This record gives sequence, structure tokens and C-alpha cells, in this order.
Amino acid sequence: MDTLVRAITADGLVQAVAVTTRSLTEQARNIHKTLPVGTAALGRALAAASMMGNALKDPQASLTLQIKGGGPLGTVLAVSDAGGNVRGYVQNPHTDLPLREDGKLNVGAAVGGDGFLTVIKDLGMKEPYIGSVGLLGGEIAEDLAAYFVESEQIPTACALGVLVDRDQSVRAAGGYIIQLLPGAGEDVIAKVEGGVLAAGAVTGLLDRDSDPESLLRAVLSDFDVEVLERTPVAYCCSCSRDRVERALISMGVEELEDLLAEQGGCELGCQFCDKTYTFTAGELEALLETMRAQRAEPR
Repeated sequence: MDTLVRAITADGLVQAVAVTTRSLTEQARNIHKTLPVGTAALGRALAAASMMGNALKDPQASLTLQIKGGGPLGTVLAVSDAGGNVRGYVQNPHTDLPLREDGKLNVGAAVGGDGFLTVIKDLGMKEPYIGSVGLLGGEIAEDLAAYFVESEQIPTACALGVLVDRDQSVRAAGGYIIQLLPGAGEDVIAKVEGGVLAAGAVTGLLDRDSDPESLLRAVLSDFDVEVLERTPVAYCCSCSRDRVERALISMGVEELEDLLAEQGGCELGCQFCDKTYTFTAGELEALLETMRAQRAEPR
């Protein structure tokens, strides 16, 4: 089971979150038919969104992580609810690139480094909070760390990884976000940096042990770590026929009439789960009748 763990050090100077996302990343791969570099990029974004979404206080809140780097993958998008459950997609899932010289997937080139990482927090207010930073290289983890420093003024270490097996399935996936709290001095920074370096690549750690608590304890080996919560997370799409109907209604009477005249019925697919919703000509006409009746009602 994919799991998220939130923790704090005993001295109260470092907060941390880690997540293992092998199953949900594999589910996303199967839905979107991503090739390995797309699987890696989407998997990293899903893990990041899960950790960030889980930090939201309001159970109705949501977080969207959008990465537009100008690379061949196009837009990479992940959405999380307040529980850390996620959904997402890459614009061009069949992108294929040669491996880097070190034999690793070239996620940076696939995403591109000429663009922005944008975080949208819908907290139930009139307007969502939107923060955006220029990409450093498209590897996502370092771009996310830059976002926290620039937009939220929180010194942050972030690692994200997806290990793709020889059959293109997901062997391991997840990551961590470690953040300094007020009062943390240079000695604390040095201990965090030393732990991150000593622990090594996140994919190697997750391949050996898929428990996110073990991941945190490995990276924060110089600290006493207190686990605050363990939460199961999953790939969850919130689409429904009612939502698609509302989207059709939002087009307006004239545009829906044009759609009916040109196509008769219509098929609308969900970007997140690939489910298709079919509306016959009769169903569209019924929607139009309801909309016309509402328009004719006196105010």
C-alpha cells in the first residue's frame, strides 16, 4: 500500500514528510500508457503533489502542481486532495528520449528547463493561492525546493524518484520533503545536508525498503525523529457524469446548440482517468431544454 508519513525531529527544528507511491504511479502509467521518461516525470509530480496536498488543513482543499518546461513531454500536471490522494497526466505520454550518459532517464530534457513550476492551492476562498517559479532544470525536485524558498520562504530539501523496471513497470517511487523550522541554525543545516548526501539516491533507498518512515530515518539519521502520522494514499479521480453535464451546461445554450447541430451526440474523456462519457443527441437536447427553461424564468 502506498503510504505517506509526516514527522518532526525531537528538537522541533526540522519537519519532514515522505511518501511511497509505487502502486499509484503504476496505475497512472497503465491509464496514460506512458513510456519510461513520462512515467518518471509524472510519478515525481504525483509524489510531490501528494506530500504538499496532505499538508493542507481544510479537508475540502486541493492542490495542483503544474510544470510547463517547454520540453517534449509538454505540460506535467498533478492534483492532490487534502488527504494526499492524487491524479495527474502528462500532455505527451509517448515521449521517448535516449538515456543520460549516467544511464538514467533524462527527465530534465523531457520536461524542459524553459518555463515555470506553478502551485495552485484551492483553499475554498474566492480566489486560489497561486505561486510560480522559473524552472532550474526540469528535474522537478530541485525546482520544487526553489519554489518553497522563493514563494514560501522555507529552506527545503526535496528528493523525488521513480525507478522503472525493464518491462517498463514501476519498481519503486516516492520521495521526501525536509524543511527547516524557525530557530534552526547552521549546525542543523549541516546535519540535514550531511544526512541527505549520506543517504544517497531516493530510488535506491525505496528499492531496498518501501516504508517511507525508513526513508525519513535514513535521511535524518543524525536526528531523533518522531512520526506524527501515517496516511494511506492512492490514485483517485473525482470525475463523474454529473460533473461532465455541468461542464456541458457551462458552455452556454448557443455553443451547445452548435455542438448538437454539428456532431449530434458527443463523447467527452477525462484527462485523469481516461474514462469516456457519451451523450446522445436526445440527452443533449434534454439538457438544452432545461437550460432554455431556466433562461426564460423571470428573475
